[in-house]
Amino acid sequence: MNYRQQIANFIELTLDVLYPKRQGTGCMEPKHLTDIEQALSDILANNLADCNCIPAEIVKAFMAELPNIKALLDKDIDAIYSGDPAAYDVLEIIIAYPGFHGVASYRIANVIYQYGIPLVPRIITENAHSTTGIDIHPAATIGESLCIDHGTGVVIGQTCVIGNNVKIYQGVTLGALSIPKVRSKVKRHPTIEDNVILYAQATILGGKTVIGAGSIIGGNVWITESVPPNSKVVYDASLSNKPIMQQTPS
Repeated sequence: MNYRQQIANFIELTLDVLYPKRQGTGCMEPKHLTDIEQALSDILANNLADCNCIPAEIVKAFMAELPNIKALLDKDIDAIYSGDPAAYDVLEIIIAYPGFHGVASYRIANVIYQYGIPLVPRIITENAHSTTGIDIHPAATIGESLCIDHGTGVVIGQTCVIGNNVKIYQGVTLGALSIPKVRSKVKRHPTIEDNVILYAQATILGGKTVIGAGSIIGGNVWITESVPPNSKVVYDASLSNKPIMQQTPS
């Protein structure tokens, strides 16, 4: 088994423990927690040659975070179920929805990323990218109740900040403007505040770009400047496909 497959199996095992119904059972067993610990220990043993980290301490810290990961994922599931009229039930989301799998992989990867281990989280999210079409950098900052609908082609960059109750449709890019490599440490990706909807194929770029809370961003728009709260940004064919912004009363 190669390293990438080993990490993919760890994610599946973790999700099976957090959501036993994925395997048709009603509750997790203590031995399954031990299986997660061993799987992560084996992965870290192959990855920490250049890190001043102690694998056992990281495994302990990660296991302590599992309830918090579960709490966040439960809110993501609720957001997907509430936001998608096609969702039949919660189990369908947990088993079949690429949006859930992409976000779940990010949630797990983000915790590990906080321990100063860049490669393992990156492989986790790239594995999810290859199976779902959703590309979320493990260092991105994402709040509660994220709904990614359909998901194919969604890109969320490394320094992106997303608030609570955000809904993202397929093809949305939250990316960076082209900058020199020497500026790689600055905030390069946009901030999306609470209760924003981003429709299909919207492209939002730049570290200083802020989409204000409660805004709706229409499909196919290109945004490199901040948008005030409660705005609606759409294309108008009568204006040669230039974006127009409408302010929604508070």
